Amino acid sequence: MAGVFDNPVFPYFAFYATVVVLKTMAMSFVTAFHRITKKVFANAEDLVDKTKEKVSTHETVERVRRCHLNDLENVIPFVLVGLLYTASGPSLSSALLHFRIFTGARIFHTIAYLFALPQPSRALGFFVGVIATVSMAYNVLSAAKY
Repeated sequence: MAGVFDNPVFPYFAFYATVVVLKTMAMSFVTAFHRITKKVFANAEDLVDKTKEKVSTHETVERVRRCHLNDLENVIPFVLVGLLYTASGPSLSSALLHFRIFTGARIFHTIAYLFALPQPSRALGFFVGVIATVSMAYNVLSAAKY
């Protein structure tokens, strides 16, 4: 098991993967904040006053939820592919470039999504992150011995 920790790329991967996972987890709290402040509840059992409030949706809550879902769709593949990529023996500079680009793209995507920046800003954040993950996957497949 010491081999993983001897890999000079692994601590950097662990750092950037943790950053994007924590950012994804934070989106749950942002969603809850908007649900509470806007009194928008997804389930009947969440209602405090069952006579006045109702289960409903709100554009802000839905925007945050879509951003969170997009994180889940991108961060999980990044972590899985990134772990394989780290084990495939990439150069430290190449690995750092991939990790930093992905992390920056996801943070930018979240800002663009939550503050409704005009397109193509959100799409740019999305595609740059996807390209970083696909590039890592290509490197893993290229290095694989089958």
